[in-house]
Amino acid sequence: MPVLTSQQRAAYAQYKNNKVNSASGPELTLMLYDGAIKFLNIADFAIEKNDIQKAHDNIIKTERIIDYLRNTLDMKYAVAQDFENMYSYIARRLVEANIAKDREIVAEVNEHMHAIRDNWVAVMKANNIMVKDA
Repeated sequence: MPVLTSQQRAAYAQYKNNKVNSASGPELTLMLYDGAIKFLNIADFAIEKNDIQKAHDNIIKTERIIDYLRNTLDMKYAVAQDFENMYSYIARRLVEANIAKDREIVAEVNEHMHAIRDNWVAVMKANNIMVKDA
C-alpha cells in the first residue's frame, strides 16, 4: 500500500467528509451498514491473527454503529420495533463476540448485517433512490 503525503491524506479526508455531508438519509444508513460490515471483517481477521486489541476496537466500532442506528429509530412506525429487536440481538451478539473473541459469532453478525444491507438496498431501489456503489 503506498504511503500518502500529508496533503494527500488531507484531500482524501475532505473527499470522505464531502461524501457524508452530501448524502441523503437512506444513503447515510447504507454507509453505516457498509461501515459495520467493514469493521466486522477487520475484527474477524484480527481474531484470526490473534490481534486482540484490533479485534476489540473494531467490534466496538460496530457496536457504536448499531447503537446509533437504534437511537435514531422513529418508534411511531411499527417497523421500527422490528429493527429494534434486530439491532438489540446484534448488539448482544457483538458483546459476546468481543468477550470471547469468537470468529463464529462475528461471522453470524456479519451475515445478518449483509442481509440487512441487501434489504436496505432493495428498499432504496424500490423507492427510486439512487444507490451508488451497491
